[in-house]
Amino acid sequence: MSVLWVKSSYSGGEGNCIEWLPSFAVAHGIVPVRDSKVPDGPTLMLSPQSWASLVALARTASD
Repeated sequence: MSVLWVKSSYSGGEGNCIEWLPSFAVAHGIVPVRDSKVPDGPTLMLSPQSWASLVALARTASD
């Protein structure tokens, strides 16, 4: 089974990209987030509420 990391649609065009792992989030209720430029680097594990806050912050920053 392959793991499908998804690049955030709010990531900037300058290479400032984060990815998240939806299948893990659904199965475990924790949202893994990583830097797309460092796929073997550390993974930040967020609660769904923290993930929603991060997405909301990205939306306001991109406006």
